[in-house]
Amino acid sequence: MPSRLNPEDQQRVDEYLRAPQHQVERQPFRPWILLLIVLIVVIGLGLLSRLLSRLVL
Repeated sequence: MPSRLNPEDQQRVDEYLRAPQHQVERQPFRPWILLLIVLIVVIGLGLLSRLLSRLVL
């Protein structure tokens, strides 16, 4: 795919992307862990709201 940038700008972009702070290895995204965390938070907040409602009433 040809670049739409002029060569000078493309060179600056390439240098920026080669910088060490942009070369961080990341772990693969795991949607099941995210779903588990969201589920735990929702259940925890539901239990907290039931506890608070019993204390008030």
